[in-house]
Amino acid sequence: MWILVVEDEASMGELLRQGLEEQNHVVALAADGLEALHAARTSNFDAIVLDVMIPGVDGVEVTRRLRAAKHQAPIIMLTARDAPADIVRGLDAGADDYLTKPFSLKVLLARLRAITRRAARPAAAALQVADLVLDPASREVSRAGHKINLTATEFRVLEFLMRRAGRAASRSAIIDAVWGFEKDVESNTVDVFIKLLRAKIDNPPHRKLIHTMRGYGYILREDE
Repeated sequence: MWILVVEDEASMGELLRQGLEEQNHVVALAADGLEALHAARTSNFDAIVLDVMIPGVDGVEVTRRLRAAKHQAPIIMLTARDAPADIVRGLDAGADDYLTKPFSLKVLLARLRAITRRAARPAAAALQVADLVLDPASREVSRAGHKINLTATEFRVLEFLMRRAGRAASRSAIIDAVWGFEKDVESNTVDVFIKLLRAKIDNPPHRKLIHTMRGYGYILREDE
């Protein structure tokens, strides 16, 4: 699954990212409510893990705005507050589940499985552009039937581009999706990883799939 984690405590955010990625999920991080709203409105996440007490717009208001805008991604709220009134407030805003800190990663993973089943969203299907295939579940990538070995970051960059196949992605959008909204990553870092991907995916005799949008970013598409 592609999961948005909204957590203002950097150490907690990284722990969640690491734990979820070890279970073959792709994770984007946001550190406050405005970043969360921007991320959810510009990307199609399978689930959102949302801390209630975040700077700016709090988690309850983020949920309320997303639901008002018809965003249907399942939401699990994280909070240190366990009073019934707080739980009811979050659920009434549109959250699908509520998890009180501290919690076990195993419990979070089980809750994520449960809310995505209830949401009746189809299981993550393999992504394909031309003869390039990426399976989010098995984390396998192949081209023309030949397996391609990618690092974790290369995989995240490629998955983001394949989910947006045919649509240009800016360097800043790639950074937000792959490294997280709170990370200070230079745009030329994206260029480095694109170069690495091209060496593995677009090398001859294969037709070029990753194209540069000069002055903007990249697009993955099959040329006619």
